[in-house]
Amino acid sequence: MDFFSDLLNALPGALAQGLIWGLMAIGVYITFKVLDLADLTVDGTMCTGGAVCIMLMTNGVNVWVALLCAVLAGMLAGMVTGLLHTCMGIPAILAGILTQLSLYSINLTVMAGKANQAVSATKYDLIVSSRYVKELSLRNPIFITILALAALIGVLYWFFGTEIGCSLRSTGANAAMSRAQGINTNRAKILGLMISNGIVALASALYSHYQGFADVNMGRGAIVIGLAAVIISDVIFGRLFTNFALKLVAVVFGAVIYYVVLQVVLWLGLDTNLLKLLQALIVAVFLAIPYWKNKVRAKGGR
Repeated sequence: MDFFSDLLNALPGALAQGLIWGLMAIGVYITFKVLDLADLTVDGTMCTGGAVCIMLMTNGVNVWVALLCAVLAGMLAGMVTGLLHTCMGIPAILAGILTQLSLYSINLTVMAGKANQAVSATKYDLIVSSRYVKELSLRNPIFITILALAALIGVLYWFFGTEIGCSLRSTGANAAMSRAQGINTNRAKILGLMISNGIVALASALYSHYQGFADVNMGRGAIVIGLAAVIISDVIFGRLFTNFALKLVAVVFGAVIYYVVLQVVLWLGLDTNLLKLLQALIVAVFLAIPYWKNKVRAKGGR
């Protein structure tokens, strides 16, 4: 019984983390699925948002102002990647890597040269905190994150239905045809990258609040988690959720599933040193599922 109780005790934390990383995965979805770009800036931005937010808070800035500044910092990073890609002709994946490398030094500078900066829930007014994850109250990070996700998905659903939002979706679907229709695709790509990295920075700030510190390496492998959530959502919910808002909800579900699976495997006794290997295997399996499905259908059609 103790064996199962340990798992049940760990699940609320896994759910809360899955929801926060689901927020980040929505940012990845915008570049990966909407814009059809591979943006590796995410690994850097996932630290930048937390670093900016935590450092501003420790210097007496209001938590909501600090959160807004974190989002703006992420959008600035996305703009740099967009300019490198559109104005300098650097492939998107390389532009993201360049920005990501630069952000490592910038994040260290923001954090006053320290690899880790901590905040306490007793001293600072944190929006979410892991200490309340098992409480049945309005302070529970699961409840707060669900509200944040609902608001974000609602705003994105409205935005991508506007003329500007449709131009972004058109650019990702067919850039050449979009240019023929008079859409400035370079501007659309920059805007999309700014929105994506702004959302990632927001997730970073909330994650720093949740765990109680910002770390210079907290974004390492973030793109893998984001892509895993997007791919899992596509494989499991691809045919069920066709509406844009529902697709965003599916991405969040994908992140939650990913974290719950990780928690179950760790509960079964996996060596934590093998965690990154497990993450890679999970992504590889879900990437392969659509291919295996097509192979089976092709054989069945013969």
